Amino acid sequence: MDRVYDTIIVGAGSAGCVLANRLSADPSRRVLLLEAGPRDTDPWIHIPLGYGKLFNKPSVNWSYWSEPEPQLNGRKIFTPRGKVLGGSSSINGLVYTRGQPEDFDDWETPGWSFGELLPYFKRSQDQVGQGLRGDALHGKDGPLAVSDQSEPHQLCDAFIEAAVQAGHPRNPDFNGPQQEGAGYQQLTARNGRRCSTATGFLRSAEKRANLTVLTSALALKILFAGKQANGVEYEQQHKKFTAQAKREVILCGGAINTPQLLQLSGVGPAALLREHGIAVVLDQPGVGEHLQDHFQARIVLKCTQPITVNDDMQSWWRMARMGLRYALLRKGPLTVSAGYAGGFWRTRPELKRPDVQTHFLTFSLDRMGEQLHPFSGFTASICQLRPSSRGSVRIRSADPRTPPAIRYNYLATEHDRHTMIEGMRVLRRILEQPAIRPYIDTEHLPGVQVQSDDDWLAYFRDTGSTIYHPSCTAKMGTGADAVVDSQLRVKGLEGLRVVDASVMPAVVSGNTNAAVIAIAEKAADLIHLPRGGITS
Repeated sequence: MDRVYDTIIVGAGSAGCVLANRLSADPSRRVLLLEAGPRDTDPWIHIPLGYGKLFNKPSVNWSYWSEPEPQLNGRKIFTPRGKVLGGSSSINGLVYTRGQPEDFDDWETPGWSFGELLPYFKRSQDQVGQGLRGDALHGKDGPLAVSDQSEPHQLCDAFIEAAVQAGHPRNPDFNGPQQEGAGYQQLTARNGRRCSTATGFLRSAEKRANLTVLTSALALKILFAGKQANGVEYEQQHKKFTAQAKREVILCGGAINTPQLLQLSGVGPAALLREHGIAVVLDQPGVGEHLQDHFQARIVLKCTQPITVNDDMQSWWRMARMGLRYALLRKGPLTVSAGYAGGFWRTRPELKRPDVQTHFLTFSLDRMGEQLHPFSGFTASICQLRPSSRGSVRIRSADPRTPPAIRYNYLATEHDRHTMIEGMRVLRRILEQPAIRPYIDTEHLPGVQVQSDDDWLAYFRDTGSTIYHPSCTAKMGTGADAVVDSQLRVKGLEGLRVVDASVMPAVVSGNTNAAVIAIAEKAADLIHLPRGGITS
């Protein structure tokens, strides 16, 4: 039997939970929210450092792999994506960074400049603490808690001071007047607990009679009557159902799953669809193209003092103390984001804004999701903020359960290769400063033998990976390759929008979750008030 709603939202992730909250605030609008994963009951979701436990946990994670990457010695890159209420905001590293104002201005899309998006960043946000709360750049009383780290750490302090010694500014707020400099990261948490969009936006909205949330409900395809999207076919408990949408269908599956579902539904490159026996509803070559992501490489240091998380995890007594401090005080390593401190740097002094970012961690391992090193260790990474390489997401089968082919195409351009090399040299200069040298025994990875451009490129190709920010696969704009317009409506169709990271014309300069939430906040107003304008 068909179930009839005004609006169907596919994907209860960073954007989908925001829209479910904002749209269901209108009691006359019946809203269905479909989520392929379970409810967010796994206890590790709600403990900030628990992201390490969720990194490759298939019950809450799509756990995708890329195709062999040509510039990375044919390696496949592991790609975690949230499959749970809250989506990737429930399994990510919690870092809250908006990006640079120029990122949004450079999108050159009416209504999407930084000045026009700032009210939506602020509306979503409840800045914890009195220092920044409610000022010109930070919100208060919004659903999304954004806080400082629970306490400082001597390694982080040393890293920040070393950056200052290397000529970089100290920056207490990467979301403040300027992004450049070194400081502590802000995170989406309150009182030591993760604030995902499920926690912040969806939990209270679920009490509304006009909002239906279905979990373990895999969307199979969008239903069309001609060029009008009018529903979704989905599977739940091995049974197929259809839900009708009287107003519109909104895709919030993210930069991997949204283009996959569009292609499965007949919207995408016609040749690709016909190859898999899918009837073409709209030949749109841009669907799944232009994939951008932040590539990262890491420097791992052996520490001279037993003050790292590696050391905590080697001792039952220290683990017990860590758990007790968290339970009683909401402090300690369990409260930390995936980037305790960090910084944004320019690889050349003539640049007007930072082009690389560092995440600084008080632990070390060979690869994310694996065991910590048995020695005292810490990590500093570099990721390129505005890569020029572009990839794609394309279905490999008409079966919705078959993962799509993800091609990042990292390091495909000389610009990207040069920026990464120079970024690592900037980072090494910081790590050579007097403030942090007493804490460094040796450079474990890549090792001091890596010096030349060719050395660095070889290291990137052997070990470099994603920092988990895929975007741009259903990009917004006015060109023929743009999939959605400035209202986020799929061009050439009626009743269908996309609201997630895939609509970014270019990836933002920093972690993407904050920007996706702001995009969803603005989308809610575009739906409520088609002429635009913030409602609160």
